[in-house]
Amino acid sequence: HVQLVESGGGSVQAGGSLTLSCLAPGDTYLNSCLGWFRQAPGKEREAVASIRSGGGRYYADSVEGRTTISQDGTKTTVYLQMNSLKPEDTGMYYCAAGGPGSCGLGSLFFHARGQGTQVTVS
Repeated sequence: HVQLVESGGGSVQAGGSLTLSCLAPGDTYLNSCLGWFRQAPGKEREAVASIRSGGGRYYADSVEGRTTISQDGTKTTVYLQMNSLKPEDTGMYYCAAGGPGSCGLGSLFFHARGQGTQVTVS
């Protein structure tokens, strides 16, 4: 059972930046796609970005150009750098792990998820 651990959330003013981190230990093939999702109160969970270890990054239109997803050399840690944050970016951010076919798809296609880290933009 994969345990993903997120960190880096917090409160920031609009226009500010945050970088989230997620440690995703385990089989690097089964975790070859690492992604970020978010959920605001009263709203459905939405995909933010995902990255495939063999290449390929996917971004939601709402964060494109303001957000960068990256991995470390071991492919077990994924980062989400968010700039020019807006109040509508507020929500609980979850890291998720999936196989190579999961990238760019919804959370149902990922087999593991972390507990989440809160991001609040005011």
